[in-house]
Amino acid sequence: MEHTRRFTVVIFLALHCLCVFAPFHFNWPAFWMAITLYVATGLGITLCYHRILAHRSLRLPKWLEYFFAYCGVLSLQRSPIEWVSTHRYHHQFTDTKKDPHSPIQGLWFSHMGWMLDNRRGQFEEELGGLKNVEDLRKQPFYRFLLRTNLLHSIALGGVLYAVGGFPFLVWGMGVRTTFFHHATFLVNSVGHMWGNKAWNTGDMSTNNWWLAIIVFGEGWHNNHHAFDYSARHGLEWWQIDFTWYTIRFLQAIGLATDVKVPTETQKQRKASNGRIMATQN
Repeated sequence: MEHTRRFTVVIFLALHCLCVFAPFHFNWPAFWMAITLYVATGLGITLCYHRILAHRSLRLPKWLEYFFAYCGVLSLQRSPIEWVSTHRYHHQFTDTKKDPHSPIQGLWFSHMGWMLDNRRGQFEEELGGLKNVEDLRKQPFYRFLLRTNLLHSIALGGVLYAVGGFPFLVWGMGVRTTFFHHATFLVNSVGHMWGNKAWNTGDMSTNNWWLAIIVFGEGWHNNHHAFDYSARHGLEWWQIDFTWYTIRFLQAIGLATDVKVPTETQKQRKASNGRIMATQN
């Protein structure tokens, strides 16, 4: 898997290099295009990859699920099959040596070092490879995205360059993708090191309000580990969760069904097993 690691390094370097040009190639159309893509591809990860595919927290019509999954592919965070497999192993082995990206191996490792580790492929195979995503591997669409993952972002880059020139490429691919990469990586690193713990989950997960804002609600990570089946991560009314607001809208117009959230009884039962009030890590 050494070639995969090197390829990942090249992609990351290329995206970060594009960001260097951002101050010199700024214009408002490029900026707003990047914001639009940030929201669309971000929801592809938080809504589809995470809450629909990884945890089955809700259901959408297949055409809409596939649309959001495709948006997630354009975030350059691997295919749905690979992303979901890694995430399910993360929950299965949270903050142990088998966790694919736990800060028990260091802040850098949990942030992005795990993706650049030349032992990553062997480690994933030892965990079981893609055996934990048979539900996705049975679907031709997800197998297609697994085979063609990178091609879609290359095509998007070509379209952006054709429409808006180098500024669109810099902001739409470089800035947008790099910022969202680090925002989601912070959930793995900071979200398991610093912040508030509302629930005694038996792991290092924490809640961070500022992280929730830039990753559409994913920053309420301690809540998520307490109720991993929940489509809602911001469990309190004041906990901002843009992904949940999107789900509620889709539910209101009849597109989101089987939406799972913890009941008051489930929260009370969890609290009786160890609710931590206002504890700061």
